[in-house]
Amino acid sequence: MTIRLVAVDEHVLLRLGLNRVVATVPDITLVGEAGSAAEAERVVAETRANVVTIDASLADSDGIGLARRLRASSPDLGVVLLSAVSDDNLLYRALDAGLSAYVTKAAPIPSVLAAIRHAAVAPHSFTAPGLSSALSRRRGQTGLLSQREQEVLSLMRDGLSLPTIAQRLAVSEATVKTYVSRLYSKLRVNNRSQALMAAVNQGLLVSLDAA
Repeated sequence: MTIRLVAVDEHVLLRLGLNRVVATVPDITLVGEAGSAAEAERVVAETRANVVTIDASLADSDGIGLARRLRASSPDLGVVLLSAVSDDNLLYRALDAGLSAYVTKAAPIPSVLAAIRHAAVAPHSFTAPGLSSALSRRRGQTGLLSQREQEVLSLMRDGLSLPTIAQRLAVSEATVKTYVSRLYSKLRVNNRSQALMAAVNQGLLVSLDAA
C-alpha cells in the first residue's frame, strides 16, 4: 500500500525537506502540502490522504485542534504531530487526543518515516520516541501538588478571581498569589490558561469541558 501523505507546516523549507525525504522511499507519496489549517482541511479532502503530518503550532490553529477537525471528516486518518522541541506536555496532549504519533522535527529521518508508516497502519494507536519514559514521568507527577495548591487550581478552573479564592479559602490574597506562583513553577507555565491545560494533560484535573 502506498501511503498518501499531506504535510501541513507554515514553513516552506520544512515541507520541502519532508518532500525530499519521502521521495527516497517507495511506499510514501507526498500528495499535498498546506501552510495553514484552513488550507489543510481543503487539501486533505481533495487528495484523499490517509496520513497527515501537522506542525504543532500553526498561525491560524493549534495543531491538535486541526487534527480533531480533520478526524471529524476522516475518522481513520493517520495524524503525526510534529514539534520544534521535545515537550512532554505536548506529547501527553497528542496521546489524550487520540493522534497516531508525535515526533520532533529534529528527530532522525528513520524516526519520522516510522511515525508516518505507523500512522498509516494503526491510526488510532499512539507512538512516540521515548513514550515509555514520558509516561513514567507522568505517573511520577502524582502528588506533584499540595492539597492546598490542588484546591487553588480547582477554584481557578471554576473561573474564580484571586480575591474570591482568598475569601473562599479564608486566607490573604498574598497567600493565594504564593500558591499560584508555586503552581506555575511546578507546572512550568506562565498563566492561568496554560496552567489549566497542563493540569488536565497531567491528570491533575478532570477535563475542562467536564468541569
